[in-house]
Formats: sequence, structure tokens, C-alpha cells
Amino acid sequence: MARKDDYYNRAKQEGYRSRAAYKLKQIDADAGLFGEGNTVVDLGAAPGGWLQVATEEVGDSGSVVGVDRQGIEPIDGVETVRGDMTDEETREEIVDRVGEADVVVSDMAPNMTGEYSLDHARSVHLARMAFETALELLAPGGDFVAKVFEGPDTDDLRADIDEEFEYVRTIHPDASRDSSSELFMVAKGRLTAPVREGDTVEVEIEDVGREGDGIAKVEGYTLFVAGAEEGETLQVRVTDVKPRFGFAERVD
Repeated sequence: MARKDDYYNRAKQEGYRSRAAYKLKQIDADAGLFGEGNTVVDLGAAPGGWLQVATEEVGDSGSVVGVDRQGIEPIDGVETVRGDMTDEETREEIVDRVGEADVVVSDMAPNMTGEYSLDHARSVHLARMAFETALELLAPGGDFVAKVFEGPDTDDLRADIDEEFEYVRTIHPDASRDSSSELFMVAKGRLTAPVREGDTVEVEIEDVGREGDGIAKVEGYTLFVAGAEEGETLQVRVTDVKPRFGFAERVD
């Protein structure tokens, strides 16, 4: 039995609305996307296979919102928004309704023309829209997944996403068809810090932590500075940035 038929039949047998459900299951198993109680937003969610997986993973204490220009048949515990993600009003409605999310996923794909370069460019455009929406929605440390077709613009997209997260990787799930050029950008750890690795800033050391590092604040963001003493004002170079804190070294 061909692999594509295997996933199709499994979806029918296990009650998933599409074989794509197994793509998200494999991405989650590989990258650890979901947690109990998470808020998840699924962009381009019809017919709802990814919504089903997300709902299973976040549990009764979680929240799942699906968005698509097509209607989505109701799923217990899932809120849906009917709208086009290329429409600014739809994106604003999502942000207003959700507020803050832990995970944003997108399986959006363009209507296929059969012209590879055009289909690739359109898929990158949709992925960028999903990325921009994710930047508005994600809490610090949140995760983002977007589908894109491989091509010359993939590296630039990945580089732009990488600037806003701890790291980004590409995953090609086994459940994708052999002939498909699709891959999934998986970005972990949304960074909302006002500084980035390599930045040099002046800080005042407000306290000393348990490990002996000085503690400074930059617009409310915590930096741990090795070898610094409380009360010092000094120039530091940022060496590592995490979602909720970072590390720096003094510049002497």
C-alpha cells in the first residue's frame, strides 16, 4: 500500500478530517509544540485536522482557535473564525479575539497553478503573513509553524523568522507526500527582548543573583552580567538572549 494511501486510510479510521493531521502529530513529536492548557491558533485550518490534533494535546484547560476563508464544521472545544488571512481585517480580528497565544501554526497553501516558481512565491507570501500574525499573537517563548514550498526564497524567510525566535529548523514530515516540495518552518521560543545577541548597552546592576551574576534591567527585560557588582553602571555586551532573560558580559 502506498504511503499516501496509508495516511489517508488511517485518518478515516481514526476520525481525523484530513491526512494532514499526521503531519502536525509528527512535527509536535519532533519539536514539542503543545502543552496542557496552551492557547493555539491555527491559520488556514479547514477542514480541521490540525484543530483536532491541537485540541487533543492542549486538553480541556486549553484553547484552540481556527481561521479559514472556508467554513469549518464544528469541533468540540474549538472556536472558528471565517475570514481570509490576506485580509487585514481578518488578522486584526484574530489578534483582538485571542489576545495572546502559546502556539501559532499555519498549513496555508496557495491555489496551485502548476508553475513552480509562482506557487513557491505565493507560498512564501502566505507564510510571511502567518509569521507577521504570529509576531502579534505569541507570548514570550511561544512557538510558530508554517508550511512553505521549497525554492529560492526559503532561506530569506528562514533568516527573518530566526531573528525573532531562539532558533528555527525545517521539518519534512513522513506524512507529506513523496512528490511534495512542502516543508515546515518550526520556530521555537518567541523573543520579545529589547536587545539581541551582540548588542552593547549601558546598564545599572540592581542586584546580584544566587549564582553571583549581576542583575540588570533593560526596558523590564532581565540581563545577567557575569562579574558585576550591585550599584555598578557599566557597558555590557549581550552574549545570549532567551525569551524571558538574557546574558551579558562587561565591556572593559
